[in-house]
Order: sequence, then C-alpha cells, then structure tokens
Amino acid sequence: MNHLLLVDDDPGLSELLKELLELEGFRLTLAHDGVDGLAKAKQGEFDLILLDVMLPKMNGFEVLKNLRTSKQTPVLMLTARGDDIDRVVGLEIGADDYLPKPFNDRELIARIRAILRRSQLAASPSAPGDMVNLGDLRLDPSRQEAWCNEQLISLTGTEFALLLQLAGKAGELVSKDSLSETVLGKRLMPFDRSLDMHLSNLRKKLPERSDGRPRVKTIRGKGYIWLT
Repeated sequence: MNHLLLVDDDPGLSELLKELLELEGFRLTLAHDGVDGLAKAKQGEFDLILLDVMLPKMNGFEVLKNLRTSKQTPVLMLTARGDDIDRVVGLEIGADDYLPKPFNDRELIARIRAILRRSQLAASPSAPGDMVNLGDLRLDPSRQEAWCNEQLISLTGTEFALLLQLAGKAGELVSKDSLSETVLGKRLMPFDRSLDMHLSNLRKKLPERSDGRPRVKTIRGKGYIWLT
C-alpha cells in the first residue's frame, strides 16, 4: 500500500482528500502547516507528497527546497489556478508535477498514479542489479541512482526516468510527445513547460563531458537527442 503525505492547511479539504485517497487504496498522513509537513516528510518514508503552495509557518516552496537537500521523495505541488509562476518555480526547485486548484478528483488520482508509476519506471528496462553504462555515466535502474566518475548525482525519480529514456536511445531523436507520455504519464499540452523544466534541471545536475560537447541536443519543435 502506497503511503502518501498531504500537506495542506484546509482541514475540510484534507479530510475529504483523506477519505477519497483511502478509498483508492492509499494510506495517508496529514500535516496542516509547512513546518510540520517538512518534519514529517524528513522523518517518515513516503511514496509521494502532496504539497500545497500556500501554507502557514513555511510555504510550500520553502518546504520543497529544504526537503530536496536530503530526500528525493516525489512531490506533487497543489497550486492556485492560473498562477503559472508558482508552477515554474515549483518545477525549478524539484517538484515532480503540479496540479492547479480546484481540481477534479479523477485528475488528482490519475496524477498520483502517474508519478508513482514514473518513480518505478526506471526498474523496468533491466533486471535488478543490472547496470547501464553510458560513457562516463553509470546508471543503476534498480536503485534509481546515477553516477558520474564514481560520484553520485542526486536526481529526483522523474529526472532519473528522463535520463534513462534519453540515454537508452542514444543518438536517436526522442519526441517531446513520447517523453511526456512515457516519463510524465500525461499527454503533452500546449504551453505545458513541465518536460522542459525537468530537462533543464537534469542538465544542470549532470557534470560536463570531458570533450566539452553537450550531453543532450534540443531539436526545436521536435524533441531531444542524447549525444554519443
């Protein structure tokens, strides 16, 4: 049973979501402010965190930024409808996805299941323990770990899944539509920058190649190529 943490300061909404998610087979822990949410997120072992942006004591961005210094637990941010800045900032500092409020129950469940599938996606291409070697990179799908010259790179589950999909098709053009479906678990929609933000974060975290070439080439309007 997947264990979720919901951090939201609306007690009524929290109880409704708790009932809904428990009916869907999830176990839920609640927190109603940022400080309590961060403490529970750091102390507990959760499969996913639902994190509201507007929280007392510590806002959702501060919680996420602090959390990402020590843990890569998948995070779905709950943002105000129409506030694109909140979504971009959330993705920049390590959110796996966002969902504008108010949201449809079915959409919430679909996003949660997509993130949980995504966090397990990396283990599917190879048997547990099998390593994937890509030049100076070494990937361990069973542990969702990436190493460069024996140095561990701290990646979220989404970033690792994106890296594995791109590098697994090295030298080939991988379309944005395909990556959105496979990695993010949703159709690519106009003006949705989620995929771009995740790739930007991944590029920042990957060390430069010794030959100075980029690791990923963007083909505008089409997709990306992992350079060999």
